[in-house]
Amino acid sequence: MNTPFTYLHKAPVMNTEKKPAIFLLHGLGSDENDLLQLVNSFSTQCHIFSLQGPIQHRPGYAFYTFEEEGKPNRTIFDKVLKGIEAFIKEAVQEYNLDEQQLYVVGFNQGAALAQSLAMVMGDTIRGTAALSGYLPEFAALEYSKKTMDGSKIFISHGEYDYDYPFEWAEHAVRFFNDYGTKVTFKSYPVGHGVSEQNIHDLIAFLSEDLPNNLN
Repeated sequence: MNTPFTYLHKAPVMNTEKKPAIFLLHGLGSDENDLLQLVNSFSTQCHIFSLQGPIQHRPGYAFYTFEEEGKPNRTIFDKVLKGIEAFIKEAVQEYNLDEQQLYVVGFNQGAALAQSLAMVMGDTIRGTAALSGYLPEFAALEYSKKTMDGSKIFISHGEYDYDYPFEWAEHAVRFFNDYGTKVTFKSYPVGHGVSEQNIHDLIAFLSEDLPNNLN
């Protein structure tokens, strides 16, 4: 892979034909190891790619800088988003991925990028999961958007999230509903994080299409 990103790749056990792929985008201060456990049940049947943010932010990394929460530095955000899009397209060719079954899962910063990718890549991404994130205002208003009537999105948020207010998730849900995307919205009585029920619902969302080792 000719990419500037540091990343982890887990290949399926049997890799003799085109396989689905899940791309993971971590949150602020974390790294490429953080979200792997969320999709471990798909690892024998799917390619899993977990990207590390390019900016050091102790104790881990970030995908972009920001003026304040919810307001990314536009220049950096745009550059990283284009880089992730290029990574996904290159991975499809490099690893002979099933183009009809590409999924992106993001938390926090990763969720903001995942939702933005869903718009700019359209039906290229079959499913998007945005955990405790938001849709940047400039992305919603100014990004060039592609058809999303063949894709779906899972948005989840803690009702007591004081880092990313619950209203931000509601805004994203309204946006994608208005856009004609199939939206699954789940809320939980927690703060900024991923609860056990959230993980269960995420797995159920992905399992609508993807084979897993839970059955």
